[in-house]
Amino acid sequence: MGSILKPERGLAWGGAVAGAVLGLMAPAVTATPALAAAFDDCAAEAASQWEAGFETIGKDLSGIDTKAAIAACQKALKADDSSMQVKTWLGRAYYADSQDSKAVPLLEEAAKDGNLLALATFGDMLVMGTGVDKDMERGAGLLQEAADQGFAPAQNSLGLSYDYGDGVDQDYYQAQRWYRAAAEQGLPRAESNLGLMYQEGLGLERDYIAAAAWFARAADHGDASGQVNLGKLYQDGLGVEIDNERAAELYEKAADQGDMYGLNNLGFLKENGLGVDEDLEGAAELYEKAADQDFALAQHNLALLYEDGRGVEQDYDKAMELYEKAANGGELRAAVNLGLLYLNGTGTDVDYAKALQWTQMAADGGQPIGQNNMGHIYESGLGVKADKDEALHWYQLSADQGYELGIDNLTRLQNAGEDAATADDGVETQTTTSAPKTKSKDKISN
Repeated sequence: MGSILKPERGLAWGGAVAGAVLGLMAPAVTATPALAAAFDDCAAEAASQWEAGFETIGKDLSGIDTKAAIAACQKALKADDSSMQVKTWLGRAYYADSQDSKAVPLLEEAAKDGNLLALATFGDMLVMGTGVDKDMERGAGLLQEAADQGFAPAQNSLGLSYDYGDGVDQDYYQAQRWYRAAAEQGLPRAESNLGLMYQEGLGLERDYIAAAAWFARAADHGDASGQVNLGKLYQDGLGVEIDNERAAELYEKAADQGDMYGLNNLGFLKENGLGVDEDLEGAAELYEKAADQDFALAQHNLALLYEDGRGVEQDYDKAMELYEKAANGGELRAAVNLGLLYLNGTGTDVDYAKALQWTQMAADGGQPIGQNNMGHIYESGLGVKADKDEALHWYQLSADQGYELGIDNLTRLQNAGEDAATADDGVETQTTTSAPKTKSKDKISN
């Protein structure tokens, strides 16, 4: 709540179209053939398909050949330094090339002039603090201006702002309203985002069938998030019959675009032989590709393979390195497993201080296995002073989440049983995940 389909270049300009756009420039400029050609070359490289008049040649941000676009648009701007359209496209090309300091002044000037693409792109930059001081309120205001004029990428981004409360009060109804406005224009990422609102029941009634329909539209448009999210519905049987083969097909399409969620989820299916032949080596390769994108869940899943020597040569050092990265990236199950390696001295020396550190991270984050294991540490006095009340506290938190071992340990200790406390031996089940809504630069379809 994942990579964008890159449209074909398909340059098909007639003189009348170029002349009509050039007519928006300063009155003193004459639309000479050379000037029109420079404008058309810039448009072909950096225009968005969501701009009126450029639907057939525009492309997503990720589809821009930045070197060619910058060269073409620099030439066009030299030919006419007053064109806000060309400044927008050159700014967009710089932004795609991560030359944010060069993009900002061009986009800001064009946004002030009301260019819709500039409003949407600079608005996103302000919300994210990319190349400019973060100013979510100002960014949301620019997005609103473009969204009110029907610009689909701005509508999707404004939906994200309402979804997460970025520069506006969080309002799920408004979020789904703006996602829908963009989705109904065919913006793939908005279709996926609207599907997630249906799936999660945010701003409207939960409806897995409607979620599947919107995910399918996004997937058909080549959107990796839509492919992953529809695949997850098929895997889990939500709104559709369970069909792991179909899930695998969809995950593979997303993985082929380099999408980390698709890579991870396809890895899970290959590891477990769900919808595809079991292939532990292939699963490890997929997890690694996703882990290299700093996806914490994939780092955790790959660490499990290294710990157990499945699909890869057993390597505790590598497992611990990956667990630590995943834990610091927010994957609390990795913190549980890393704590257990230190607690049990598996692949390393016993280190109760580090065991406590990582287990505490998981427990403080609400992870029920981590909470149970904290109870075990305090009951048994492992690197800490034995404390029955503290142990009961942690067992209770674990039990409150329905965790069976936490319930057993709580009941035993409350009854003053003589049996030893039990720590879970680790989170051994890899998982798949839906692709979340995102406003990261390479995911914006404008």
